Amino acid sequence: MNVVVHPADVQDRDGAPLVLDRRTRRLFPFIERIFADAGYQGPTLAAAVAKTGTWALEIVKRNELHRFVVLPKRWIVERTLAWLSRNRRLARDFERYARTVAAFIRLAMIRLMLRRLTRPSLCS
Repeated sequence: MNVVVHPADVQDRDGAPLVLDRRTRRLFPFIERIFADAGYQGPTLAAAVAKTGTWALEIVKRNELHRFVVLPKRWIVERTLAWLSRNRRLARDFERYARTVAAFIRLAMIRLMLRRLTRPSLCS
């Protein structure tokens, strides 16, 4: 997992290439496609994805503007953000340093993965 926390004056679209570096590509060679919403559309992110090698960027767009519709793949991101916000230190912006926030995001995801890996199997 790779986490980058940047200041609020940096748009997500401009900060996303920080996550998609060579180190990330080496850590996750099995990833084939990156899903993003329309806010990430643009030449900066497209160039960063092209530079990583074989990854493909797919922008998930809304079909209907003023109605709730579950979008394919977008619910995965929303669900993950909801899981992260269940952690007290990540529910609000308490931290002073971006490095601390990134560490707490990693800890929250490790906790989630450990719970899932140690869950008793229902098939046994």
